[in-house]
Amino acid sequence: MKYFYGLIACLFLTVAAYSQDSTANKKTLPSVILKDIDGNPVDISKYGQSGKITVISFWATWCGPCKKELKAINEYLEEWAEMYNMQLVAVSTDDSRNTAKVKPFVHGQAWEFDVLLDVNQDLMRALNAPNVPFTVVVDENGNIVYTHLGYQPGDEYELEEHLKKISEAHEK
Repeated sequence: MKYFYGLIACLFLTVAAYSQDSTANKKTLPSVILKDIDGNPVDISKYGQSGKITVISFWATWCGPCKKELKAINEYLEEWAEMYNMQLVAVSTDDSRNTAKVKPFVHGQAWEFDVLLDVNQDLMRALNAPNVPFTVVVDENGNIVYTHLGYQPGDEYELEEHLKKISEAHEK
């Protein structure tokens, strides 16, 4: 009987994970106020109202895979922004002890995309993000249409495929 319940739980988790990738779910970005690296308040829900596809990448200065993912996306960012009408927002989950490291790191990378601070992990909790790196894609109508946990080299190509699908669906 224990095996049966384990099987049911596994099936439920698979269905729940699949539903996160579905546009039928129609979950939108919550209204959570974060700060940018200069200390200015930013309502994350405004990105969902920008009319652009928005990629939100949760990361931390201590997370090697996170930094690799952002570096990989940044290599294609200019091209993707033009081709798919997209923008990138990096959300640091560094706690208050490590927040001071974020701005120098960002400037050292010469990142030109928005970087926000989720010091208390309010946005992570609101989006049920289990860990970093965690990527969320929001379509031009503000709907969360794709999420991805973790990073391995090449994941940026899978991300581009999703951007392409969203962009093509918008053109129809």
